[in-house]
Parts: sequence; C-alpha cells; structure tokens
Amino acid sequence: MKIIVTGSLGNISKPLATELVQQGHAVTLISSKAERQSEIEALGATAAIGSVHDVAFLTATFRGADAVYLMVPPSFGTPDSRAYHQQIGRSYAQAIRAAGVRRVVQLSSWGAHLSEGNGGIIGTHDVEEILAELPGLALTHLRATSFYYNMLSFIGLIKARGIIGVNYAADTRVAFVHTQDIASAAADELAAPATPGRHVRYVASDERTANDVARVLGAAIGRPDLPWVAFTNEQMQENLERVGLPATRATEVVDIYASIGNGTLGEDYEQHKPQLGRVKLEDFAQEFAAAFQA
Repeated sequence: MKIIVTGSLGNISKPLATELVQQGHAVTLISSKAERQSEIEALGATAAIGSVHDVAFLTATFRGADAVYLMVPPSFGTPDSRAYHQQIGRSYAQAIRAAGVRRVVQLSSWGAHLSEGNGGIIGTHDVEEILAELPGLALTHLRATSFYYNMLSFIGLIKARGIIGVNYAADTRVAFVHTQDIASAAADELAAPATPGRHVRYVASDERTANDVARVLGAAIGRPDLPWVAFTNEQMQENLERVGLPATRATEVVDIYASIGNGTLGEDYEQHKPQLGRVKLEDFAQEFAAAFQA
C-alpha cells in the first residue's frame, strides 16, 4: 500500500513509519523541516517537505495514496488552540477531498466525543467533526488516552518540591498510553481492509490510580515515599503559568485534568474499552527515571 504519515519524526509517527516500512508498504512521511529528510529516508520512507497548512502541498502529497494517517502537530505557544486545530483540520479535509483519498486514520483523544467540558481536547473534537463531514470516507478516530510522556512534566515539580500531582485526587483511576502502542494500533488500522463510514478505536496501555503513578515513578527514581498531591484548579493554573504556559493554554490543561477527575472525559472510553497495549506503567517508569537523571 501507499501510505502517507503526518507528524514528521515524532514520538508516534517515527515508530509508525518504521513499522509500516517493515511490513512492506510504501511510506511517505510529511515533515516541515528539510533537515529531517535524510533521517526519514534512512527509515526507508520518502520525505515530503512542506506545511500542513498548505492545502496544495497536502493535496499533491495525498494524491494516489491508499491510506493517510493524520495528526495535528503540537503548538503549545499558540494562544487559541481550538482555532489552530480547526485550521489544520480544514486543510486536511480540503486536501483529502481534492486528492480523492478514501481511507483516513486520525489521531484523536479520549474526551473528543464531548463538544464542551473537555478543555484543550475541544479542538480535537472539532477535527473529528470536520473529517466526518467528508462523504464516502472510511474514517477511524484513534482516540488515545492520557500519554505517559505527559508525566515528564512532573520532573521539575519533584526536584523542586519533592511532590507529584495535578488537579485530580490520588484515588482517581486513569487510562494511560505509550506512543509505541498508539503507533502499533495506527499501523493495524492503516493496513486493514477499509470499511466506509465513521469508526472509533480507543488506545490505552494501562489503567492505574494517581497513587500508583506516584508509587511506581517514585520507586524508579529512588524516592519510594513520593506523595501524590491533588492541587485545586486555581493552584494548578498558577503552577502552569509559572512555568511559562500562556494563561489560555494553562486553563485548557486544568480543564482536561478536572474532567478526568470528575469522570466526564473517560465516560465514553468506559463504554468502549479496548484491549490494553504492551507498555505498562512500570515499563514507562524506566524511561521516566532516565529523563529524571539526565
């Protein structure tokens, strides 16, 4: 198959492209940075250098593809993340329509079923809806749960104050996912026979409480008594702004964690639980420890 992968050499797209190449597919990897072309080619993929904001570039790259994997590149400095997601979603939709693409796998998120009350995930919800309007498309929303890698943001807090936590309680049970498990799920979907219509697949690696997170990560870094602290929403907002996140983006993060804590974000996930992936919290803890010690 000819498969297009967005996301450059990111934590999902690189292992995804590698897996697809190993399966014998012809893979084109989109990147905005020309200096990454040689590394992309070293994977056995073709590099397409351009911007996901450029509909003409996307259309030319998508043309003739059997399947396309779509993700919205992170842009934490963008004040209005919802407008940013909508803009890229529309660019993708225009290019898909113009190029005649019939199979799309979109990286989405748990909580994207909600049209409100999901913080920064609202933009991902909008992208789902924009793509779902395309007629005749075999579309899969790959709804990933909370990324393990987001825990790397705890490192500064642990080193500065000897605590770990966000604005949900220590007994909150959370579904976490490793990017390698997302890549494997995306590879499965892209290579599988396409079924017209709109489909949802959740991806998770492990389900653990916040207390488990503190215990397992603490043990991995030699701090077995590391406590989980549940911040108030106001404290969480202040903490995020203190480390440089724009106020609007900080609020989006606060609202995401708050909706995890009250169960809203995961309500649809609970009704459609997937088989859990391979990478458990204890496995990620080794990655966390390496980053902590770096």
